[in-house]
Amino acid sequence: MIIEYTGRQTVVTHKYKLLAEAGLARVATILGDGNCTAAHIILTVDKYRQIAEVTVSGCSNSAGIQSIVARSEGVEMKVALHDALEKIEQQAIRRRQKTTTAKRHPKAVVKLAEIATSAGVVA
Repeated sequence: MIIEYTGRQTVVTHKYKLLAEAGLARVATILGDGNCTAAHIILTVDKYRQIAEVTVSGCSNSAGIQSIVARSEGVEMKVALHDALEKIEQQAIRRRQKTTTAKRHPKAVVKLAEIATSAGVVA
């Protein structure tokens, strides 16, 4: 996964990079290693607010290629980045559950057609 870092009014330190890489590694294992191609992390300081925005793009699912975005703010940058990565992880879990549920449960139209053929009713 290619990771880009952008620091607006702040410097992206090695500590923040390690935290981000660890969080994105968890997301990559949830979605599968080949599904996500790139991530962009934007760290912004605005007066007393520390804002972290994480975008994971190139995530493929049954509907096509989409991206996952989370934005969080806090008093400290470490807390804001951790919260944004946690939101990304939750979105990845929901996306994974959504695709597996869609694969395991057929649509209602298919079920009705099977019931009709088994009962001897021809449409």
